[in-house]
Amino acid sequence: MLTLAMVEMWERFSFYGMVAILVLYLIRPEDGPFPPGPGQGFSEGDAAALFGVYSALVLGAPLLGGWIGDRLIGPRRALVIGGVLIAAGHFVLLIPGLTIFWAGLLVIATGTGLLKPNISTVLGLLYTEGDPRRDSGFSLFYLGINVGAFTAPLICGWLATAYSWRIAFAVAGVGMLIGLAQYAVGRRRLGAVGITVPRPATPQQRTRALVVAVVALAAIAGLFLATITVAGFTAGTISASVTLVIVIVAILAFMSLLRRTPRGSVEHRHMMAFLLLFLASVIYFALSSQAGSTITEFTQDWVQRDIGGFTVPTSWLLSLNPVLVVIFAPLFAVLWTRLANRAPTTPTKAALAIIGIGLSFLIIAIPGFAAQQGNTSSVAWVLATFLVLTWAELLIVPIALSTTTELAPVGLTGQLLGLWYLAAAAGGAIGGQFARLVESLGFGGYFLAAGLVVVALGVGFLALRSRWSTLLAPIR
Repeated sequence: MLTLAMVEMWERFSFYGMVAILVLYLIRPEDGPFPPGPGQGFSEGDAAALFGVYSALVLGAPLLGGWIGDRLIGPRRALVIGGVLIAAGHFVLLIPGLTIFWAGLLVIATGTGLLKPNISTVLGLLYTEGDPRRDSGFSLFYLGINVGAFTAPLICGWLATAYSWRIAFAVAGVGMLIGLAQYAVGRRRLGAVGITVPRPATPQQRTRALVVAVVALAAIAGLFLATITVAGFTAGTISASVTLVIVIVAILAFMSLLRRTPRGSVEHRHMMAFLLLFLASVIYFALSSQAGSTITEFTQDWVQRDIGGFTVPTSWLLSLNPVLVVIFAPLFAVLWTRLANRAPTTPTKAALAIIGIGLSFLIIAIPGFAAQQGNTSSVAWVLATFLVLTWAELLIVPIALSTTTELAPVGLTGQLLGLWYLAAAAGGAIGGQFARLVESLGFGGYFLAAGLVVVALGVGFLALRSRWSTLLAPIR
């Protein structure tokens, strides 16, 4: 597990390095002085929406990457190729030009799509069915990768402030190469787990997949072209189009998945339970993904960050979440192990996570309203927000990963994990669209409205937990 955790740590270093500074780069004026140099000059609403697009691409790509690992090349080979692409994409970001910049982000997203679901698949294969150590193992794995999430904002944020944006973007590529080197050294400890293709696709299935891919790409291209023709080539139309595509892909993926499992069978019942887990995750990620957009924008302009004459970079505050994960993940892992069968069920944990992420926005709404009066606020409000956000995260993310590997039909673990990551993509994209309301409601009004709506949805999921548990049986 340590070898996998180290690879994932560097992948998370890549992702959270971008999370920490991408919005700041997008909203910086085009004539910004060195260091760190000019940005793109987008409005806060457009920057938040574009950040949602990037998050959606990174988190949506695992749906395809899981299929490739499960049906074509095997999880271990897929995760290695993914790591190489992530490193290459970051080095592409060194080349000047906005078009090249977005091309580099697409390469990173492609690599993440191959690495994310397949590394979790390999981890899941290390545990036998019903092994009580599974949830604890995934929680500790989640602890390990948050080391990367902690260091990335500190290092990338400092490089962006002291030197330049592109050096900060590219340094994560070096980290990913280190992760691949660590995998090369430690892969023997994994034995033969994940090397073979779990459910090889037949030649007919490969041909059908190629046809579907071509048709899907043509449809997506047509949708973008039609949208741009009607509404113009703007950040708003691009982000809205990506959001629509991801939602459509999610609907089609679930229709296909449910059609492949006989109605009334245990597998079909488990897929219905997974659908509820998917929807809960979409709601959670719609708000949690905004740590890198609306919360970052608010912190940049309205939070007092001076300590003894030193102004703490905004990006550094994004290290709060992984630090808190490092502190609390072992406690949660021990708690679930100690409680065993008395622990809250997966539906209860997910519902509490939704309520928790809503509460985190209600907390930051308080200084948000102060900002609307022209007043800055203490960084303590951000600390409290991230504390509650972290508790919510630990109630759903590692548990959802663990539950997904248990629910997956034989040979489809990577694909189901990819579909769960699509929940994060859909949540990030939808959250990015709603983040545009900041410009009309102000930070306080937006945080309050979003928090209240999500808390209400969490209460609704609490009411469903009995039926949901029945669908999950015999899994908790």
